[in-house]
This record gives sequence, structure tokens and C-alpha cells, in this order.
Amino acid sequence: MKLDFTGKSVIVTGGTRGIGRAVASAFAGAGAKVVISGRNAETAASIAAEIDGDVHGLALDISDSASVSEFFPAAQEILGGVDVLVANAGITRDKLVMATKDDDWDDVISTNLRGTFLCAREVIRPMIKSRSGRIIAITSIIGLTGNPGQGNYAASKAGVIGFVKSLAQEVASRNITVNAVAPGMITTDMSADISEKAREAIEGRIPAGRSGTPDEVAASVMFLASEQASYITGETLRVDGGLAC
Repeated sequence: MKLDFTGKSVIVTGGTRGIGRAVASAFAGAGAKVVISGRNAETAASIAAEIDGDVHGLALDISDSASVSEFFPAAQEILGGVDVLVANAGITRDKLVMATKDDDWDDVISTNLRGTFLCAREVIRPMIKSRSGRIIAITSIIGLTGNPGQGNYAASKAGVIGFVKSLAQEVASRNITVNAVAPGMITTDMSADISEKAREAIEGRIPAGRSGTPDEVAASVMFLASEQASYITGETLRVDGGLAC
């Protein structure tokens, strides 16, 4: 089934690499007009130019409310509105809890959880006005299972799942759906630092027997943004090859 997003306006935070770039490329390839964000305006614009389709890049620090307040009006001016928000941007600061410094905790929570809240809050009003919208947050199976050395990351992603469930109930009557996608082991630059031995150990636990790809995550995001998923809200869709079963 080929999904058509012609005439739709899509914002993808953290769209310059990995899953975010794959999501932006998939939407653009399906006819959508897309704005991606990156920490650096020049990099965001450069990556946007590399993606086939109508794609634009703007700078955004999702942990900073002032940056968020500047980014979304600018993005909506380019797009002429917003139909879909994919809240993808995130960071890791992996350490055992006893070695985690205050800044390690605060930075991850501020970016991954608070940033998702700030971005979602910006699009709710225009979506309510148009009585239509899709908000999709990229979380992680770590938010469902936990993982040693990732206490801050797990807490932030579990928080996103709870936030999605709450917001979904607030806006469902306005024809706005809010869902999360929880990737497992995906081959991206974020997972590139994992040693080969550790990767093999993880993949050995995955029933599908392999890591996933950014394109497979993007396909799940596209489905949740489509009309076919109009009666799905408040859900977390795992894309993990069965790892968290």
C-alpha cells in the first residue's frame, strides 16, 4: 500500500540524520512538504537540499523554549500550516546511575522529554483550529524495558510514552491523534559506538535476528500519520524485531 501525502505539511525534528532523515525523506517522497530541524542552520539547510522533494531546513534546540518558539512559526510560514509533527530529536548520555552527573541527567530529560512537550505544545493550537493533525513521538523500547547504564535515557523515553497517552486523550475529540514509535536496535550513527561484540549480543536476543533500519521506522511513522490510522491514538508501536516481546 503506497501512502500519499500530497498537499500535507510535515515537521520532523532532528531530521538531519538517522531515523529523522529517513522519516523526512519518506514523507517528501510521498508528496509532502517538509521542514526538518537541526542544531545548526547551515547543516539543516544542507541536508534538506540533499533530500529529494520539497524539504527545508531550520535550526532548532528543542531543549530551549525560546528556540522552539522561534522555530515553529517560521516552519509553519514555510509550510502554510502543519498537518504532522514527528518529534524525533533526542540525545543520550549513557552512564551507570552512580556515575551520572546532574548535567547528564538534566540534559537528557530536557532534550528528550521536555523537548517533546515543547514541540507538541506548539502545534496543538493550529491543529485544533484546523480540526486535524497527527503527532508522532519517537521514543524507544528502552522506555518500556529499561537498560543498565541508560537510566536517564529510559526515564526520558518512558516519560514520552506517558505524555503521549495523556495528550492523546486531551485532543482526540478534535480529530488529532497522538502516538509514539518505539524503535529497538536500529542501524544509525547513534548506535555506531556500540562495539561489535555488544551488537552481536543484542542481535542474538532479537527474534528477527538482525538490527532494524531507519527506513523501517519511517514506514511505521508514515502509517500512523496516514488516514488508515485515524482511529489509533495513545499507542506505542514497537519497531524492534520482537526484542521487547
